Amino acid sequence: MSITSLMPVYPRCGVRPVRGEGAYLIGEQGERYLDFASGIAVNCLGHGHPKLVKAIADQAATLMHVSNLYGSPQGEKFAQRLVDATFADTVFFTNSGAEAVECAIKTARRYHFANGSPERNTLITFSMAFHGRTIGTISATNQDKLRDGFEPLLPGFRYAEFNDLDGALALIDENTAGFLVEPIQGEGGIRPATPEFLKGLRKACDEHGLLLVLDEVQAGYGRTGKFFAHELYGITPDIMAAAKGIGGGFPLGACLATEKAAKGMVIGTHGSTYGGNPLAMAAGEAVLDVILEDGFLDNVAKMGDRLRQALEQMIPNHDHLFDSVRGHGLMLGLKLKSDSRRFVAHARDNHGLLLVAAGENVVRILPPLTIDESHIAECVERLSEAARVYVAASDE
Repeated sequence: MSITSLMPVYPRCGVRPVRGEGAYLIGEQGERYLDFASGIAVNCLGHGHPKLVKAIADQAATLMHVSNLYGSPQGEKFAQRLVDATFADTVFFTNSGAEAVECAIKTARRYHFANGSPERNTLITFSMAFHGRTIGTISATNQDKLRDGFEPLLPGFRYAEFNDLDGALALIDENTAGFLVEPIQGEGGIRPATPEFLKGLRKACDEHGLLLVLDEVQAGYGRTGKFFAHELYGITPDIMAAAKGIGGGFPLGACLATEKAAKGMVIGTHGSTYGGNPLAMAAGEAVLDVILEDGFLDNVAKMGDRLRQALEQMIPNHDHLFDSVRGHGLMLGLKLKSDSRRFVAHARDNHGLLLVAAGENVVRILPPLTIDESHIAECVERLSEAARVYVAASDE
């Protein structure tokens, strides 16, 4: 047998973590890595946060799982806290971001069905989007690397250029249900929506009776210094997918919606075996406790500004390699003038710095939201040394 026991769909590197401490991962041989990838924006409280660890342990000893056939005091409490803190009136809990987006798509389609317009079932989505790996969510992107070999894909999606408002509006027709968009594209290269674009989509939805569906799986949950990224733009969605940071490392996602948008989501229209189980709810509540502490998000914004300034000050010293910084808060992208994936591997393997590659030759910098200035200084020092060695090796 030649296939590995773990299905070989990931190009796994040589880093093999067995333990985490705050902003650091520790490998099998005791090697330490500064983790500015955070499980791709998942470990928002870092590794081993005492409040999260205790909440999970206490709940695991009490009650881990029951069917959604029964009442959920844990889910009701957590959902109400999210409703109180956001635009939403109702929440469906999932196990992942892809599931949250799937629920969002279904909610949008079902809204028009309930209103007597089942033909309005098409969502307009955007170039370089990433919404997940299910058949439904890869159908919602135009990226060939996600779609190749999985045809036939699902109908019900049309594609416009990201940040091209006129192009998006031109696609509206009698079959349009709404727009599905990331306020800041992560996989696509840390590309923020322009205010004109996102506000224009909101305005078009209001004028045409459409729904604005936001994918905040990566950009949400404090990552930008706001609870959710759409707050930066002064707009609210009708439906929103959240995940990654919401569980701090525990598998958890959520689809949030207004009462109006969730009109069609009645008994029997959706479900999940594990979604909203008591263990996940305990993890979610612990993370929310920390995120909503007075001053926490302000400090994320402050650390984001410090990190951005430090990166921008570093760039002139390596301007043959680095181009610019983009993003908000602690969701930053460092654009390179060469292959970002090669540089990420170099920084990881030779300098103990964990980063994430993205589109447009961008390196994603996604540290825990709990970092302090010492971590920023260490990151920039490792980045600078990695750049010096990388370029010297390339010149040889």
